[in-house]
Amino acid sequence: MSDDVGPRLRALRTLRGISQRELAKRCGVTHSSLSLIEQNKVSPSVSSLKKILDAIPISVGDFFTMDLESRNQVFYCADELPDIGSGDVVYRLVGANRETRALSFIIETYAAGADTGREMIAHQGEEAGVIIEGEIEITINAETRTLGPGEAYYFNTNIPHRFRNPGKVACRLVSCCTPAKTF
Repeated sequence: MSDDVGPRLRALRTLRGISQRELAKRCGVTHSSLSLIEQNKVSPSVSSLKKILDAIPISVGDFFTMDLESRNQVFYCADELPDIGSGDVVYRLVGANRETRALSFIIETYAAGADTGREMIAHQGEEAGVIIEGEIEITINAETRTLGPGEAYYFNTNIPHRFRNPGKVACRLVSCCTPAKTF
């Protein structure tokens, strides 16, 4: 098998906006095995490679002949938005595969009772968002407010902040922050 399988697989996965964990889940290969394959430390069998490629989906032939030069993808299907969140907080990042991304545009879902953690977070930049459904309690420094559908926020992210869903149903919101976060 070709020596460029690992880098080629990583490039394709990134181009399609699929996280390593998501691809591992889709194809039934462990995350650590997939990582080793992408690093060219392990060479997958043809059947393992086919199983991985079927989960993307792409044929083995197309995988080896496809031009994987970095292109700026414009449109994304829902399954091309990798989940970069954790636990009961889902962050679907638009444009994860764009190397020169200047912002992070994220569809966020907080399960009932979910939050960003007990600790307040702070980082350089700005963030804005609008609540689509449910409600979210946002604490910025010492100020707390609960927002519902159609309501929005905008703040400087170097001020400590925290998000929490106090409701009994999931909250979905769309946010944008700068500079682009690397996940």
